[in-house]
Order: sequence, then structure tokens, then C-alpha cells
Amino acid sequence: MASSSTFRSSHRNERNVPQGSSSSTSRSVIGQPHPSVRSRVPASRRSVTPNSRVHSDDGEDSGRVRVTVRLRPRNAEDLLSDADFADCVELQPELKRLKLRKNNWSSESYRFDEVFTETASQRRVYEVVAKPVVESVLNGYNGTVMAYGQTGTGKTYTVGRLGKEDASERGIMVRALEDIITNTSPASDCVEVSYLQLYMESIQDLLTPEKINIPIIEDPKTGEVSLPGAAVIKIRDLDHVLQLIQIGEANRHAANTKLNTESSRSHAILMVSVRRSFNEKVEYEVSSQEKDTRNGISGGNVIPTVRKSKLLIVDLAGSERIDKSGSEGHSLEEAKFINLSLTSLGKCINALAENSPHIPTRDSKLTRLLRDSFGGSARTSLIITIGPSARHHAETTSTIMFGQRAMKIVNMVKLKEEFDYESLCRKLESQVDNLTAEIERQQRLRDNDKDEVEKKLREYQNSSAEAEKRLVTRSEFLEKENACLEGEMKDILNELNHQKDQNNLMRDEVAHLEMSLKHSKQHQLENSTYQKVLADTTQMYEKKIAELIKQLEDERARSESAEEEVEVMQKLLNDHQKSVQ
Repeated sequence: MASSSTFRSSHRNERNVPQGSSSSTSRSVIGQPHPSVRSRVPASRRSVTPNSRVHSDDGEDSGRVRVTVRLRPRNAEDLLSDADFADCVELQPELKRLKLRKNNWSSESYRFDEVFTETASQRRVYEVVAKPVVESVLNGYNGTVMAYGQTGTGKTYTVGRLGKEDASERGIMVRALEDIITNTSPASDCVEVSYLQLYMESIQDLLTPEKINIPIIEDPKTGEVSLPGAAVIKIRDLDHVLQLIQIGEANRHAANTKLNTESSRSHAILMVSVRRSFNEKVEYEVSSQEKDTRNGISGGNVIPTVRKSKLLIVDLAGSERIDKSGSEGHSLEEAKFINLSLTSLGKCINALAENSPHIPTRDSKLTRLLRDSFGGSARTSLIITIGPSARHHAETTSTIMFGQRAMKIVNMVKLKEEFDYESLCRKLESQVDNLTAEIERQQRLRDNDKDEVEKKLREYQNSSAEAEKRLVTRSEFLEKENACLEGEMKDILNELNHQKDQNNLMRDEVAHLEMSLKHSKQHQLENSTYQKVLADTTQMYEKKIAELIKQLEDERARSESAEEEVEVMQKLLNDHQKSVQ
């Protein structure tokens, strides 16, 4: 078998997790009820908010816990101790089977979803074990990737290897977060991480180590588990991810045992929360009133939705046999707590595999944290790591049996999709703010226009009052002037009538004179003696008649002028009367 010095050294640098009790029930995994006993699970645990949609994958195999096996190559200690013995494990990767030898003539065969030889690359392990789970998380499903195995078999190397110097050595944590960052958009999506360790039944934040004894809170309606005291950090890029994982690994408890120079003394849990926004066209059987309301709010039937999913990447500490690990003192206490939590995990796995009506998830904090991963609604992938040495045959057998029982568990994978009322509310609030500002602006404009109109109205009223005052004054003046003109007109009419009477008298006198002239002419013919006198008298009378005729003509001209003046005064009077009206 190929040499494993490089593999072994990398395990020491990255901290391997202890494992290795002989009893098969001491290494098992947690969970919620098996699909066959789902009816016993309270409905509230699987319920969602009234405005969310839940999709379940059809087919049992789609939700079954997938289990793979990875064999660690022989290290220097194995080569030295088991030089004369054959490996207890024989792999058949093309058949996805593993043979575990009890002795030279007896062996048992086990089938898994995938079997990795000691030469399998980190990339292939990730693509088979974790990538399908990561893709499900990106699509809105919860997911769990967990490593289980004996101390020193390569769990931390498989899961938590940073690979700063050599990218091909990167473990599942780094590769999963790299995939999530690549397939999400910072503008519409949010990716947050928390890194925790369960150490001696106390949850501690690896990113902020001063936070210890973090409580576990379960939602009574949905059954979701949350850790309100843990630090939640929004990741920016891959360098930020490497920095956070490095900080967490530096704060994780580790110790030197006979089985591993840097044995992890705690269970490490990386929690990745993914929130993605979608605008989908969905069909619902709703009342016409509710449909109108939704259409009015969201603009048609395109409703903004949000998918919230969570990815757990768990690096379990391996159970230990005290006689093999040589733990004593504080390390012995750590080993007791590790074995206790893994035993509780194993009880849950056994109960789920056997369709037990009671699943003891509350026996330890580890089983409470992983209740959704086994028998819950998460898509779960488990990788078990084993060593080839026959010295650890019992631990290897226990690990394999743990994986076999886990393969019997089928989760009810669900997609939780909620209406993104927060985003919609923010949009509506923004629209309300804009409309309020526009209304205030319009109100200000209306107020300004109203003030301007009122000002102009006051000005018009003042000018109208002044004009009315002037009009009244002018009217009074015109009335007085009209009265004067009427008086003058009456005087002129009287004078004209008097002149007319005088003209009539003069006309009568002229007629009388003419008659006298005629009589005188006749008398002249009759009395020649009086011719001279008559001639003088006639001349005198002619002269007087001429003067009277001239005077009459003057009087006639003055009468005509007076009539014209009367007509002008009459016209002027009519104009004044119209002006007064």
C-alpha cells in the first residue's frame, strides 16, 4: 500500500478528531423521526409561515442520508506496528463496497454510496460528498455535511483543511463556501457564517471566543434551532472565508494523545446561512379579493420571494478508548464528554434506523443542533473516515456500522420559500416616502398659489373698491353736471322761444311795412305831389326795410346757430345720461 507520510503530516497540521470506542452504539448520529414515523412528529415542526411555500422532493431516495467512506493511508506508526499484518479493510470502489476482515478466513461486506481509496483527491471527495448538498442549499434547501470517524483517520483533513499553500489540499469547508460565493450575487443575496464548537457540553463561538455557554433556542412552531448569542458574519470573498476559518481553528481546543498529536477535543460546526431573492410568477388558489390585493401590492402576479437555507458542516470529535488514547486529567474529562455526546448521537441514529416512536434528541446539545440533519428536512451527506490498521478493528467496525445505520434514515427534504415582504415593505415605504414628499411639494405649491391668489384677490378687491369709489364720485359729478346742463338747456330753449316770438313780431312788422309800401306806391301814383316825400319816405323805408331784412337774416342765423347749439347740448345731455347710467 502507498506511503502516507504526506497525508499523515497534513492531518497533524489540520487537527484530526478523535474517535474509537468499540461499541457500535457509542458512535451514531442524531436526528428527528424516520420517514416511516413522520406521522408521529408534531405538525408544527414542519409548518411554515402562512405566506410561504414548501416543496418536498418526491421519492424516498432523494432525501436519504448519503454515506461515503474514506480510507486513510498507512502512516508511519501503522507501518511500524502492523508490518507483519495485512490491512483489515479491503476496498472495492468500482462496486462501492468495503470488506472488513475479522481474520484471515472471515470477512464481512458493506455497501455505501461511495468508497474512496487512500489516493482519492480532496476535489473528488468534495464533488461527491458535499457539492450536491451545496447545490441544494443554493436552491433553497437545508443541508448538512458531516465527518465521523476514529481519532486520527482524517476528518479534519477532509473537512477543515485550508490549503493556503496548495489549493488542491483544500477541504470541504473552503470549497463549499467558494462555490456559494461564486453562485450568489452580493446585490440580491446574503451569505453569513457562524463558526462554533461544542466543548464539554458548552457551545463556544470560535470567531469570538469570549462568547461561551451560548444557548440553543427552538422555535415552537417550526422546530428550527437557532443560537442567538453566536456571532454572524457576512462573508465578502474567499480570502475572508480563509481568514475566518483560520481564526476558528486557532481557537478550537486540541490536545496531544497517543492516537493523534493534535487531536480535536471539540465538535466544530460551521453554520452557513444563505438568503436568496427571486421574482417568480406563481399561481395560487386564492379568493378574488386576495388576488386583487396581491396584484395591487406587487404589480401583477410576479411576487418577490426569498429562499432561506442553511448549510451545516460538522467536524465531529472522535470517540476514544481511554486505554488507547492515554488520556488522563483534563483530557480524560474531555474524552468523557466527547464519548457522551457521540453516544447520544448514536442513540438517535439507532432510534431513527429502527423507526422508534421516540427519538432522544434532547439528551445532548449535539443531537439538538443536528436534529434537522437526521430525520428532519435537510439534505444530509455523511463521510466516515477509517484507518487500515488491524489494531483498531473494533473502532473501524463501529464506525462502519454507524454509517450503515445512518444510510437507513430518510429525511423529508423541503424547500421553504417565503414572500419577501421585507423587500416589498421597503419598496412600498420608499414609494410612500416619495409620494408623501410629492404631496408635500404639491401642497406647498398649492399653498403658495393660494397665497398668491389671495394676495391678488385682495389687490383686486382694493382696486375695485377704489374704482367703485372713483365711479361713485364721477357719477355724482356727472349728475351735477347733467343737472347744470339741463338748466342751461332750459334757459337756451326759453331764449330761443323768446327770439322766435320776436322774429314773428318782426315778420309781422315787415309784412305791415310791405303793405304800407304798396299803399304808398299807390298813393304816389295817385298823389304826385307827395312823390318827393314819398321817394324820401320810400328810400327811408327801403333803407329801414333793408336793415330790418338784414336784422331778420341775422336773427335767422342766430336762430339756426341756437338750434345747432341746442342739438349739441341735447347730444351732450344724452351722452351724460348714458355715462351716468
